[in-house]
Amino acid sequence: MTRYEKGIQTIINDCLGVKKGERAIVVCDTPKRKIGTDLFDNLVKSGCDASLFEIMPLRQHGEEPPKYVADLLKQAQVFLIPTSKSMTHTEARRNAVKAGARGATLPDVTEEMIAGPMLVDHKEILKRNNKLSRLLKGTKKIIITSKKGTDVEINAEGRHFHEDSGYLVKPGSFSNLPAGEVYAAPYEGRSSGVVIFDASFSGIGMLKEPISIEIEKGRASRIKGDRGRLSRMLDVAGYYGRNLAEIGIGTNDKARITGFVLEDEKVMGTIHLAFGDNSNFGGKVKADVHLDGLVLKPTLIADGRTIIKDGRLLI
Repeated sequence: MTRYEKGIQTIINDCLGVKKGERAIVVCDTPKRKIGTDLFDNLVKSGCDASLFEIMPLRQHGEEPPKYVADLLKQAQVFLIPTSKSMTHTEARRNAVKAGARGATLPDVTEEMIAGPMLVDHKEILKRNNKLSRLLKGTKKIIITSKKGTDVEINAEGRHFHEDSGYLVKPGSFSNLPAGEVYAAPYEGRSSGVVIFDASFSGIGMLKEPISIEIEKGRASRIKGDRGRLSRMLDVAGYYGRNLAEIGIGTNDKARITGFVLEDEKVMGTIHLAFGDNSNFGGKVKADVHLDGLVLKPTLIADGRTIIKDGRLLI
């Protein structure tokens, strides 16, 4: 058995814990056809009443899929969504979970990810995430700095820090896969500073040069270094596309910087910030976009306590 095949089985058996006879659906798009088919085949081998649907790629991360896809997801008990454009922050995915389905999105997933960080010790991630979320519980002010010039203050007052650990056995449970982060929605309109993104960004990939974003009153007010590409992607969603939507901390010790944000944001000791929609994890903003960017070797101080020092997680 190859590492890739083992990773596929880990998703089906360990993360989802599928049971014989469960209604399961895989929604993939054309670029992710092989991975979608491999997941479907393993669901069938596990005895699921499985279906596979392929759609054309969506235009951007966070765009709603066709209505028939949303309806199918709500009828499933288990879902997997390996697509080139993320459906994580969509009403279709949210409504499926509200209806009791459990599952995962795998936006822009690669075979290398399934053969790599997907094979992490999920029990260790669970322990690490539990400890980190407890440390961050009740945090009001987060300061993030980096030697490349990041200096931003984020207001997280009243916001819950969620754990993405990859365990999806309970109805209504949801995760990105590969898993490994703790994240929250900053309080809208109350964060400010400058962030230097120096690894990768959703919709762009590996950055050839850093992107600098100035944040004022919880929004990206000025963006430099992207030749206008990121600005255009965010502005498609209008005013709320520039909302500071998420702060996340990577906790997967098997993840590596690859240029694919799904894996990059899980790299232990990194920080990612996202812009756009945060309505499905405690925020108040709905937008048809959610784009994440990575900060390498950050220092993070939460209410005076250092949690990360130059990229090293201190827990």
